[in-house]
This record gives sequence, C-alpha cells and structure tokens, in this order.
Amino acid sequence: MYKVGDKVVYPHHGAGTVVKKESREVLGEKREYLTIQILHNDMTVNVPADNADTVGLRKVINMDTVKEVVKALTGNGTTMPKNWNRRFKHNRDKMKTGDIFELAEVVRNLALRDHDKGLSTGEKQMFVKAKKILISELMYAKSMDEEETSEWLDDVLVTGDGAKKKTRAKAGATA
Repeated sequence: MYKVGDKVVYPHHGAGTVVKKESREVLGEKREYLTIQILHNDMTVNVPADNADTVGLRKVINMDTVKEVVKALTGNGTTMPKNWNRRFKHNRDKMKTGDIFELAEVVRNLALRDHDKGLSTGEKQMFVKAKKILISELMYAKSMDEEETSEWLDDVLVTGDGAKKKTRAKAGATA
C-alpha cells in the first residue's frame, strides 16, 4: 500500500510525505498507522493504514494529470447556485471528495466569481484554503517549492496556460 517516502494527499489538509509507518495498540487493538508530514501547514497527521482509502488518502498526481488539472482550471466555469450559502456548501462538498479535479473546479469557479462579482468572507477563506491544498499537491507533482507553485497557479488562473505574459508596460516599451 503506502510506504515511507511516498507523497500522498490527505483531502482535508493537502499533500505530504509518509514519514513513518508503525504498529500501535489503541484500545487493546493492534493497528498499523501512517504518519504523514504536511509541509505547507506544518502539520502531522496519523492515519490508520486500513482506513487510508476510507479517509480519501491517495498518491500525488503525476505530470500527465497536471496537464488535465490545467485544463480543468482554465475551462469555463460551471453554473453555481445563486445563494452564497448553497454555493458554499456545494464547494465544500466538492473539496471533501479529495478528487483533484473537483478541487481544481472549486478553485477555478471561485477565481472566476472573485474576478466578476467578488467573494463573501466565507468564500474568500474557502478560496485560500482550496488554493493551498491544490498548491500543496502541485508542488510535489511539478517538483517546485510552494512559492513557485503558487505563482504558477496564479498565472494559470490569469493567463490560462501557466506561462507568464509580459505586462503591457513592458510590451509597449519594447515596441
């Protein structure tokens, strides 16, 4: 299943590394536990190995999947409930799935809404959390640090491809 050194994603907290695998006795029952170090929020999570699938633990995506995530991030927004309360619940439920594409959809839709109409305080917090979780996985997949990955993601959301575009001022100065 999972071994020490594996890069994994814990849906509610983001991506990290399995740093320890050990047997523990809890309430008279011996179980194997995975200790996961999540760097982006300086957290350690212990997960019973036999519950890993139940809690949504999975391996970090590869570069082929990153390309698919970029497509999801740059696609058209999906129709969202008008009521912010329902929209918030809808997005929260998508984030809970642990699916990278659902998370990318939440990030994309909140970025589009933020640009068009602005976000409520709760949605702003959700947007920040969703981006952090997405960045935590993409930094492992792309072998970049957190800051580089954050800049790359912002570029994808603005330009649609992750390639930095020249500002108009620079473009005008060279023309």
